[in-house]
Amino acid sequence: MDKQAEPQDKKSTKRKAYEKELRRLQGELCKLQDWLKYKGLRVIVVFEGRDAAGKGGTIRAITERVSPRVFRLVALPAPSDREKSQMYLQRYIQHFPAAGEIVIFDRSWYNRAGVERVMGFCTEEQYRQFLKLCPTVEKYMVDGGIILIKYWLEVGKEEQERRFEARIKDPLRQWKLSPMDVGSFDRWYEYSRARDEMLKATDTKHAPWYLVRSDDKRKARLNCISHLLSMVPYKKIPREKVELPKRSEKHSYDDQKPLKGRRFIPEKY
Repeated sequence: MDKQAEPQDKKSTKRKAYEKELRRLQGELCKLQDWLKYKGLRVIVVFEGRDAAGKGGTIRAITERVSPRVFRLVALPAPSDREKSQMYLQRYIQHFPAAGEIVIFDRSWYNRAGVERVMGFCTEEQYRQFLKLCPTVEKYMVDGGIILIKYWLEVGKEEQERRFEARIKDPLRQWKLSPMDVGSFDRWYEYSRARDEMLKATDTKHAPWYLVRSDDKRKARLNCISHLLSMVPYKKIPREKVELPKRSEKHSYDDQKPLKGRRFIPEKY
């Protein structure tokens, strides 16, 4: 075998194995989806981590094969002036799940313990108040029947830098590199301390943090989905066999004829 081709073969094999396992896990997520609707469960999944930790890719792997009406993704932009005047958690609460829904927060109320703290977007008093009250608020959520699952994706310094460099060089990924990302790059240890304080204050028995090592994106995605499935016990719901009925020929006509002369897009492919 050509020695130069061998690494590519191994890479291809690993990719096929990853895709096969991902598809299996996504099939289980579809079963979980049916169970959530059947039981009327309410689930919140929080994804936090440094910039370029792999949150987006992990969330896409989770939501790729399921209904967006059941697995709802919430990724809020920076708060407006009106939202800044509201109670801090108010703009998040309106997105909480109803029966039969799972809401995934791509960054959440924990912005206050992370980016707002490090970048100076909140006062020290606001930060300390958040760490004090957050466990109590989450206790109310859990006591109210919400299943709350919190993930922190932990990426290493070298891998984060490699991902940032890749974004800079690739035009298809440059949109993922915001001024906030660049500003956070040299604040590695400030973010580490913010992470440590957040975990110390909010890693509770009723709403624990689950850490995911994410230097290897594929492993992180598989491990995270596998763990998520283990956090919500579910069973396969029997489905009635669906058969397409015969199309009625009543009122039939050449329904393509009226489309002649209409503006179809050019068929370049």
